[in-house]
Amino acid sequence: MSTSNVVPNDLNAFWMPFTANRQFKKTPRMFVAAKDMHYTTSDGRQVLDGTAGLWCCNAGHARPKIVEAIAKQAAELDYAPAFQMGHPKAFELANRIVDIAPKGLDHVLFTNSGSESVETALKLALAYHKIRGEGSRTRLIGRERAYHGVNFGGISVGGIVTNRKMFGTLLAGVDHMPHTHNLAKNAFSKGVPEYGTELADELERIVTLHDASTIAAVIVEPVAGSTGVLIPPPGYLKRLREITKKHGILLIFDEVITGYGRLGTPFGADYFDVVPDIMVTAKGLTNGVIPMGAVIVSAEIHDAFMNGPEHVIEFFHGYTYSGNPIASAAGLATLETYKEEGLLTRGAELAPKFEAALHSLKGLPHVIDIRNIGLVGAIELEPIAGQPTKRAFSAFLKAFEQGVLIRTTGDIIALSPPLIVSEIQIDQIVSTLAGILKTLE
Repeated sequence: MSTSNVVPNDLNAFWMPFTANRQFKKTPRMFVAAKDMHYTTSDGRQVLDGTAGLWCCNAGHARPKIVEAIAKQAAELDYAPAFQMGHPKAFELANRIVDIAPKGLDHVLFTNSGSESVETALKLALAYHKIRGEGSRTRLIGRERAYHGVNFGGISVGGIVTNRKMFGTLLAGVDHMPHTHNLAKNAFSKGVPEYGTELADELERIVTLHDASTIAAVIVEPVAGSTGVLIPPPGYLKRLREITKKHGILLIFDEVITGYGRLGTPFGADYFDVVPDIMVTAKGLTNGVIPMGAVIVSAEIHDAFMNGPEHVIEFFHGYTYSGNPIASAAGLATLETYKEEGLLTRGAELAPKFEAALHSLKGLPHVIDIRNIGLVGAIELEPIAGQPTKRAFSAFLKAFEQGVLIRTTGDIIALSPPLIVSEIQIDQIVSTLAGILKTLE
């Protein structure tokens, strides 16, 4: 039997993540195969991937070098413990990551997801200050509308209400800067919006409120992705860097989405010319094929831990699957694919075409803003009164029916196609959306 015809006979057991489970299980949307820019559904239809899976399949699907590397590694060394033991590919991958990371970020801790990478970065920041004799620095500063994964640390510094409201008081000692989204002044901006740079100075207000001696780190996404593609105004991130350095506060960039070519540069730090102390990555590291994350840190942070007796563990943290052999092989093959095909910078070449196509949707019914940077974009829709998210979700369902995969968050349509997307495929995604937007109630 062809895999395209295989459908489970019972969908009840799997409680799906971030999904309207009852709606889905009445009308399932099943993928059974993928290749390059397309998914294949269980009924044999081709669906153009407008979201790189879930912001992660940057090189497209079923890429031969990655597939081959995984199969070969599984047969050679399937698993090796990461505690007090090692295997060559984890060290090789760490070196390759440092090679493309901004100068000054020299050491890598491996995780299994963006959520775990965030938790690792936050713990590292707290521990760093403690071993330096500044244990009073326990406060963490996030930002409104930020998404930093779903673990307790991540939702504490994050700022998406629906991800926080069900889970109690979360971590103590967390504060939030305002987000930079200004619909009144910046609607339909192309690239970096004009207004809002001064919002970075809200960090100074928070420092004054709590005192710098109590603040360990500030964490921000260079471009806030899952909340709807919120792009910082000019100089905003540089100003945050200036303030954090002035007060001895660590700056963490969450690059789970912006990393590995999404903005047309290897990392968002490169695009905005700002080097943080810690950089959080995942998703595109293995092209989404196998769970893996990497936290990249400065030599200054790393070296602060390398003291005391050599037989003693320096940082009491890690995961069973940190630097997993098969994930490491996938990561190496992914980075090689990016290099061979110029994918870490291809987004810059396609950005003008992507921008023009997206902004052609201006003036269509219910469209109140369009945002873009690199190969990521958003179309914000006016919500239906009393039924938030319904209009965008209707667009998602119609797009799937018409052979295009999009992502929605609230009443925002987000697009982040694989970096191998063609100009013709960009036109297909946007023309499909144009037709759908004209039909939405």
